[in-house]
Amino acid sequence: MLVCGADRGFLPSISITELLKRILCAELQESKQAARMGVEVETITPGDGSTFPKKGQTCVVHYVGSLTDGRKFDSSRDRGKPFKFKIGKQEVIRGWDEGVAQMSVGQRAKLTCTPDFAYGSKGHPGIIPPNATLVFDVELIGLE
Repeated sequence: MLVCGADRGFLPSISITELLKRILCAELQESKQAARMGVEVETITPGDGSTFPKKGQTCVVHYVGSLTDGRKFDSSRDRGKPFKFKIGKQEVIRGWDEGVAQMSVGQRAKLTCTPDFAYGSKGHPGIIPPNATLVFDVELIGLE
């Protein structure tokens, strides 16, 4: 039994095994949380496999943005006009800067962005709630 400080009322008596179990569980939780942070890119339709955006290049995309419950909050397709942005220049959320950079021209992908790679704890009032994971259907139409 581990009784360090127990005699002075600081800690209850617990076994080394129980202490190790608690430490491992805490580390596992931290590791799971870290694994959930970022952007996940799932290919829907492959692109050319060779033409990838370079930092500073203008990406031309069509996209539909949704919350994880499926509610759509934005769509370039609904507007009938592709969206353009310079990659790696912080013109868009981090999930897009990092996710679209992994796509080749012609590719359509599902980008799942955790809050830290989207709008974080503030969200976007009236549109995106705080701490929302966002899902985008993105097609990289071209580069300029």
